[in-house]
Amino acid sequence: MVRVATLWRPVGPAELDLIRGSGMTEFPPRLPDQPIFYPVLSEEYATKIARDWNAPRGGGYVTKFYVREDFLAAYTIQSAGGQAHLEYWIPAEDLPAFNAAIVGTIEVTAEFVEPAP
Repeated sequence: MVRVATLWRPVGPAELDLIRGSGMTEFPPRLPDQPIFYPVLSEEYATKIARDWNAPRGGGYVTKFYVREDFLAAYTIQSAGGQAHLEYWIPAEDLPAFNAAIVGTIEVTAEFVEPAP
């Protein structure tokens, strides 16, 4: 039996469109100025980012997905400002392997959209 970890990622509408374009099976390549891919370890942390950061910039979405633990074992959990803000730092060049380690599909668990003015 494959052991998996549950991870979340807050995304904006453009990234979500690319995820949907993959059939909800992978995250898009990083942009040149984005050397790291940051999946997070808690839904609460992903929600905070999607709601407070992404939503005012066009929309925020929380994605949930499962990744093989044997793949994640090569990476150290990082703290981005405290125990409530834990994430993996996956180098951009490792993203194809990360995507291959996703088990099942990526699902959207929450949506935050700022009302039109």
